[in-house]
Order: sequence, then C-alpha cells, then structure tokens
Amino acid sequence: QVQLVESGGGLVQAGGSLRLSCAASGRTFRAYAMGWFRQAPGKEREFVAAITWSDGSTSYADSVKGRITIARDNAKNTVYLQMNSLKPEDTAAYYCAVSEGWTEVRLSRGYDYWGQGTQVTVSS
Repeated sequence: QVQLVESGGGLVQAGGSLRLSCAASGRTFRAYAMGWFRQAPGKEREFVAAITWSDGSTSYADSVKGRITIARDNAKNTVYLQMNSLKPEDTAAYYCAVSEGWTEVRLSRGYDYWGQGTQVTVSS
C-alpha cells in the first residue's frame, strides 16, 4: 500500500499562485511516476501533470502548459505542483496519484493509489 497526503490548496485570486504538495509513504519503491489530476464539480477528473521519480521526465496537459510546473524531491518522497497565473477555470479538487508505469500516465486508469484531494478555488 501507498499512502498519499496532499496539501497546499486554498482560495486565491485570479492571476495568483499556489504550490501543492503530495507526500508519499508506504510501499513507494513500486512507484514509477506521480501524477496530478483535478476534478471540478459536475465534470470528469482530468489529467494535469505527471513526473517520473527516476529522471524527472514530465508530461503536462495542454491547458496548463506554461503555467503549472511539476517537480519532485526524492529524498522527501514528495511531489509538488507549482501553479502560477491561476484562472477561475482552474478551480477544482486536485488529487495526486501513484503509477507503476508511464504508458498511461495521462489516464486515471494508469494509477494505482490516490490521495484524498485538496481544494483549489480561484476567484475572479
């Protein structure tokens, strides 16, 4: 089992920034990559970004490229999501997840463990 705890969400004005953190514990040796997804009310969960633990390779959704950066700290088993130039449409619950591969990192089904989520609200 892998446990994931997200933090860093909150209320921010449009144009502002937030940094989300996701701390992993447990059987993390099986984790190949970490990803962030988000889900707004009434919408499906969507991919935001992913990163490999080994070499830091990344993947981003087109909607967030240039505004959001994913990073990892292997020593702390923690992944970060730096979000800048936030827009009201970024409002959602943000979830981190663990994947044992890379092939399906842009899909929810590619992940084995999920955190409880942290709410991000961007006001206009």
